[in-house]
Amino acid sequence: MSDRPKGDEAEVTAWLASQAERTIETALARVFLTPQAAFKQKRRVDLGYVDFTTAERRLWALERELAFNKDAAPDIYRAVRRVTRRAGGGLELDGPGEILDHVLEMRRFADEAVLAASLEAVDGEMAEALGRTIAGFHARAPRRDRSGMSFTVPSNARLIEDLADKLGEAPVARLVAATEAEWVRQGPLLRQRVAEGFARRCHGDLHLGNILVEDGGPILFDCIEFNDELSDIDVLYDVAFLLMDLDFRGRRDAAVRVLSAYLDEAARSFPESLWAGLAALPLMLSVRAGVRTHVQAHQGDLEGARAYLEAAIAHLSPPPPVLAAVGGLSGAGKSTFARRIAPELGAAPGAVVLRTDEIRKRLAKAGPRERLDREIYTPEFYDRVYDTLLAEAGAMLKAGRAVVLDATFTDPILRGRAERLATELGVPFEGIWLGAPMAVLEGRVAARTGDASDATVEVLRDQMRRLDEDSIAWRRVDTSDVETAAAAWLAQRLR
Repeated sequence: MSDRPKGDEAEVTAWLASQAERTIETALARVFLTPQAAFKQKRRVDLGYVDFTTAERRLWALERELAFNKDAAPDIYRAVRRVTRRAGGGLELDGPGEILDHVLEMRRFADEAVLAASLEAVDGEMAEALGRTIAGFHARAPRRDRSGMSFTVPSNARLIEDLADKLGEAPVARLVAATEAEWVRQGPLLRQRVAEGFARRCHGDLHLGNILVEDGGPILFDCIEFNDELSDIDVLYDVAFLLMDLDFRGRRDAAVRVLSAYLDEAARSFPESLWAGLAALPLMLSVRAGVRTHVQAHQGDLEGARAYLEAAIAHLSPPPPVLAAVGGLSGAGKSTFARRIAPELGAAPGAVVLRTDEIRKRLAKAGPRERLDREIYTPEFYDRVYDTLLAEAGAMLKAGRAVVLDATFTDPILRGRAERLATELGVPFEGIWLGAPMAVLEGRVAARTGDASDATVEVLRDQMRRLDEDSIAWRRVDTSDVETAAAAWLAQRLR
């Protein structure tokens, strides 16, 4: 950072640095890494949205950071420590002498455990776990009375306009005007979501640099504590930071998996109006990219700031939604195919994948991978699952979000219902029927583990007996090699 600490801050900084192997500096803090611990010192800054110019304000922020991170990362945050002067003139922690400042002690973790440093770690399973972990965190969080946009939208505008000479007058003006217009348009929806319980005490800064992986699971850390306007927000605005970050880094595949898993898990705790809120997602993604625009610029990365500015503008002009339905017998590769094509459909980061396998578990109040007793598979429950699938798809399409339906669709009546839904809502429809040799299907079903599907080889054979092949008018795709088939389908669609 260009601004050097002075006075007591400089003395404390120098002492902490002398104990550390490495120091990490951000706009608001310095983190001193020792072999066993990390010590965070708040910088003496006033950036408008945060004021750390007094020792009291810095202590207040450290104590809140410790308290707020205990839910999601209880094993990382240890204690707030006093930096005191020794009788002989040196410094120490928690001594009896004069208090110069405070630091937050944290457990040291591996740099490579942070997802920003290992983007390849966000594979399908990790993206799934991320979405569900964040949804659970939001479900437990206390309710609040604001969406967060009324603070961040004007704050972004002011901070980005101050950079217009560096970022370009025209794109800055275009972003500010478009954001204001969309914010006004989405105002009634955002206020309604607050009333319905979607505003919570959130993380507030949920990008890849604040998520680490340990023991195979994601841990959310470093949530915002210094300004409630930035953390008492709409839950979708919270997860939008992660979605924007993944999208910006070229990982729409992971982003759409996070979003789909998040929505399925959130539907267990939040009202049905969850889906309608997706209409505000382009605005939320844009505002998150806007935040990164001025942050990168203030850190001296003007090239990165301009890239985020372009992304923020693009999010406000989303393409129209589309409905795709991926059908086929168990083992045909529907989920793999659906997840492969979803990032290429509709607005960023792509289409939400709705799986009957997951809806079935949700309706049965079972865990996403908990096996259900065969007794639950009655005709009435079967109808209820598909009714829910199509109702949720319709709500998302109305909100402007593309959807991929992942279901067997062996019944021609259900295929017809999916087609009619697209017609009624005036969106393009893609019906795709996946197939492969029976030996391939049986092998996949028999080998399946750790998935929401309860299908067995016996179930597959029963599906085959009841299937009327001649009634299938959807585009047929051989998925003996699912990845290759999905790539070919996308290429053909683009042509």
